[in-house]
Amino acid sequence: MQTPQSAFKAAIVLSLALHIVLLAVYVPADTRLLKKKDEVIVIKLEEPKPNQEETIPLQSQQTLITKAPATQAAPSAPTAEEWAFASTYTLKNSKGYRHTWGKQVRSMMGAAVEGVDQGQVRFRIEIAPNSSVIKVETLWKTSDKAEALARKAIYSMPPPPPTPTGKPLIFEKTISFTPFATDDTPIYSGDCLPDPPAFTNPFAWDGKSPQGIKQNKPAEKLSPKALAECLKQLPQDSIEGVAAHNQRQLDQWKSNKLDQK
Repeated sequence: MQTPQSAFKAAIVLSLALHIVLLAVYVPADTRLLKKKDEVIVIKLEEPKPNQEETIPLQSQQTLITKAPATQAAPSAPTAEEWAFASTYTLKNSKGYRHTWGKQVRSMMGAAVEGVDQGQVRFRIEIAPNSSVIKVETLWKTSDKAEALARKAIYSMPPPPPTPTGKPLIFEKTISFTPFATDDTPIYSGDCLPDPPAFTNPFAWDGKSPQGIKQNKPAEKLSPKALAECLKQLPQDSIEGVAAHNQRQLDQWKSNKLDQK
């Protein structure tokens, strides 16, 4: 004898079987799941053909523009007339002699070319009364090449005339070995004016001595007789010297604010 539970299970199984049969009969054929055949896709790799435009050299497509470096030829060596004047001019620590001596050195260094070798060098030089070089000390430099060429020129230059004062001449000189160096021809019209005294801070105090405001020493004035003798040594300033002086003043004091409108 069947129990109610077994009868219920049998009814469920029979119902599921009938539903499966009905679905198999009435479902359209195109909606049935079909087993697809495996599809094989063949990929053929070909080497890309070189583009004709890419084979054209880049330099043939573009015009290369190169800028030539700036150059400045060495100045001519001082003439006999320049040395004759320099050997007798005693004002301002033999100003003419110092300039002519530096011009001789620069003339033996060759042309200056824009690049890594350009630069400046400043020496402290001591010259004996007979014009022989006693000491050359490098104070600073911006180019090893400039220093080497200048030292070579100093020790191989033709013997210049004796110093104007007959005493050792000690001075500092900057040699410019650049294609942008300006003319350093001096002017002599103001050489009879006294040198301004060195400035000292009037309020400086060492912490021990009595405090007070120190007055700077006034510039020494030449007597009328000494001034007359001094003026006799002054040469006529050259056009080149005046032009070089004006250019140096312009380079030192010019301002781009002056050009604003």
